[in-house]
Amino acid sequence: MNYAYYSLSCNPFDKHSLKESDRFESKDHKEMTSRLNFLKETRGIGVFTAVPGMGKSFALRCFGKSINPQQFQMQYICLSTIAVNEFYKEFCNCLNLDKTGGKPGMFKAIQERIYHLYKEKRRPLILAIDEAQHLNPDILRDLKMFMNFQYDSLNCFTLILCGEPHLNRNLEKPVHAALRQRITAHYTFSGLDPDETKEYVFHKLSLAGGSSSIIGEDAVSAVTSLGQGNPRLIDNLMTDALMLGIQLQKQIIDADVIMAAANAAALG
Repeated sequence: MNYAYYSLSCNPFDKHSLKESDRFESKDHKEMTSRLNFLKETRGIGVFTAVPGMGKSFALRCFGKSINPQQFQMQYICLSTIAVNEFYKEFCNCLNLDKTGGKPGMFKAIQERIYHLYKEKRRPLILAIDEAQHLNPDILRDLKMFMNFQYDSLNCFTLILCGEPHLNRNLEKPVHAALRQRITAHYTFSGLDPDETKEYVFHKLSLAGGSSSIIGEDAVSAVTSLGQGNPRLIDNLMTDALMLGIQLQKQIIDADVIMAAANAAALG
């Protein structure tokens, strides 16, 4: 696709070309980052939820890039659908521990390593688990047990749980009351508001050297309505609109192009 037609060096709405330094700092992104930085210093549990496409995993990635590895050890796990024993093995892999002794042996080794990182290395663990809405209830229970140090009086590491909104409903179950009580930071994404949507589109265009003048105000309004404040939906819609605009040789992307792109995507 010849994006040079719109003086673009590439498709700015392609997520694969997005760098952490190119992020659009929406209200959601700022709120999650602020809470993650609070957790980093205080330790404890943070829960972050959003419908797919809102950018919570990207915000987590940006946070991870900002971590000083000399001060913290951050680990990321996304294998949330696995069984308890496999989760323990993955946790051991993250901490370079032997996967021996069954679950009791791995539990003891992990807890000792967490305490060692905090007390001896002065480099506390930050464990981020993505897609946590799929976590086995037994894993959630054990995660709380990992935080029991010195008769429950000391937080040695930070646990970040990211997932879709039904993660909140899972945590409301009585069996997770003890874990829920340890949550010190909680945020649910609300999505881009109309002003942010406009700024987001213009920001993305500028990343590829483009001008905001290639998209009309009516088109921006259409994107705001159809995109529902969801960055991934907006990216997909704008990608299709750019392709269609180039094919039709439209100097300015208008609302008709946006609607045609949305209709084509719905049919496809």
